[in-house]
Amino acid sequence: MLITSAALLTALVYYAALCALRPFAPCRKCAGLGTIERSGKPRMCPRCHNDKLRLRLGRRAYNAWLRTRESGSV
Repeated sequence: MLITSAALLTALVYYAALCALRPFAPCRKCAGLGTIERSGKPRMCPRCHNDKLRLRLGRRAYNAWLRTRESGSV
């Protein structure tokens, strides 16, 4: 139980540091290329809109928390 808790805490700290240092990750749909192939034709990726990067889920949650905190709702 102690080892599992320590591993979970380590993973959480690692992900939080990753979100702080590198908030953007390559798009999973297009693998960071910006285009995907549909019906044999290259098209713009519908998820990242050719930006090739997406904001990480943890960073999106942190930004939402900051907006809520700054608005005085907390």
